[in-house]
Amino acid sequence: MTPLLQTKLPKIGTTIFTVMSALAQEKNAVNLGQGFPDFNCDPALVQAVSTAMTKGLNQYPSMLGVWELREKISEKINALYGTRYDPMTQITVTAGATQAILNAVLALVRVGDEVIVLEPCYDSYIPNIDMAGGTVIKVPLTPGTFRPDFQKISAATTSKTRAIIVNSPHNPSATVWTHEEMKKLEDMLSGTDIFLISDEVYEHMVYEPRKHLSAASYKGLAERAFIISSFGKTYHVTGWKVAYCAAPPSLTQEFRKVHQFNVFTVNTPVQYGLAEYMKDPLPYLELPAFYQRKRDLFRKGLEKTHFKLLHSEGTYFQCVRIDELKVAEKNLSESDFCIWLTSEIGVAAIPMSAFYADGFDQRVIRFCFAKKDETLNTALGRLAKL
Repeated sequence: MTPLLQTKLPKIGTTIFTVMSALAQEKNAVNLGQGFPDFNCDPALVQAVSTAMTKGLNQYPSMLGVWELREKISEKINALYGTRYDPMTQITVTAGATQAILNAVLALVRVGDEVIVLEPCYDSYIPNIDMAGGTVIKVPLTPGTFRPDFQKISAATTSKTRAIIVNSPHNPSATVWTHEEMKKLEDMLSGTDIFLISDEVYEHMVYEPRKHLSAASYKGLAERAFIISSFGKTYHVTGWKVAYCAAPPSLTQEFRKVHQFNVFTVNTPVQYGLAEYMKDPLPYLELPAFYQRKRDLFRKGLEKTHFKLLHSEGTYFQCVRIDELKVAEKNLSESDFCIWLTSEIGVAAIPMSAFYADGFDQRVIRFCFAKKDETLNTALGRLAKL
């Protein structure tokens, strides 16, 4: 008989993303739920990886990441945000941003430590803290605007607070933090021993008049921050699962201790291919305009429905309110509405409540517009029924 295994994560089941994607496939719906592109990356990037493979660059790389790639990451951060991170002691290549976040949490958090998360939040944060033995302190972003409430954040801070996780541009709300908000965070953390995990995976998807303000640009934040970004998001290769973490030397040292015994290292030819592709900055510099056009196309189509559009300042997500729809189904919960929308209208979305630990329902759902124009137009044609 198999021994009984007591779960470490009793609150975790099948995610809403898995449920909605399966339902979308079953109903032949347009899947605007899960956040990944349905178009290919630049063939030049694939060729760069292929070239690395044919050159024989297929064995274990450095645990830290390929030097050439860490060097390019350092150059990019310095050019964009005015802070230089030493490729040898401050930059680590990871197996995706989710793994980098877990590394940072495991490096920081001891049993009994408190970690502040701002809800709604990416679904790995809370389980990561639980696995580390920490205590999750949930602070809501302001409903409707999803802006940080610093009075509430400050009130949640105690002598046990070990870290705060901040995500800008923000998934799922598509909000981008302002300079004033970044300064308030810097001032709030000044003089404390609280660390910052800054999730910046959508850094290159910020739309005018906003711009991405990295924690790397603020001395008081950079000196206490693990800054994480993702090549998967930036180069339309989410399945490659390659990202990086930039942090001060002492923090990087502890981060790498976890990394070494977690995945140890990351796909070699992909790292060399990315390093070669990064020699040209245009792909990430032009990304905001690329996605802003898709956002505007999608928003223009949604304006023909009775959805109430919320802002989309960054990321490739668009959130809408459902309580002004002229259908009986508007009174369903967010989750049930998304199931109805997928089954009856043929478009899959994600309920905002999925990003709250307690399932807080505020009549908001999230669409992903990182899709081909024809995919978006098909979805808009179906949503026009609303």
